[in-house]
Amino acid sequence: MDAAGIKQSLEGSGLRCTPQRYAVMAFLMECHRHPTAAEIFEAVNRADPRSSRATTYNNLRDLVQVGLVREVALEGRAARFDAKGTRHHHFVCDRCGNVEDLEWFDLPKPSSRSLGKRIVRESELIFRGLCMKCAGRRSSR
Repeated sequence: MDAAGIKQSLEGSGLRCTPQRYAVMAFLMECHRHPTAAEIFEAVNRADPRSSRATTYNNLRDLVQVGLVREVALEGRAARFDAKGTRHHHFVCDRCGNVEDLEWFDLPKPSSRSLGKRIVRESELIFRGLCMKCAGRRSSR
């Protein structure tokens, strides 16, 4: 996504296109992994040191709330962030903590009886195990 596309997606979601918010979104669009908030802050500040840690974290929260960025919450580890526009699932490596994208496939909807009065907004699967790199190290021992 180019600069105009990022600006349009921010404004189309009701967010102002501030330099700091633009920098966070641009970094995530270019990033081919799932960085933590701290990694995003460090990367954005290397390019432009005017952004505070609080501003970066607040921008991430706002981007998640409007649906431009997904937060991948991992128990016991820092949350990761993802701005990949297509729907996909995730695989988390138990050993190295790497988060990888998996191609989307539809999930069966739970029965209304099991949901009760809950209203499902979205669902995704997070697979856990050993990534190819760690699994390779395991078999070579």
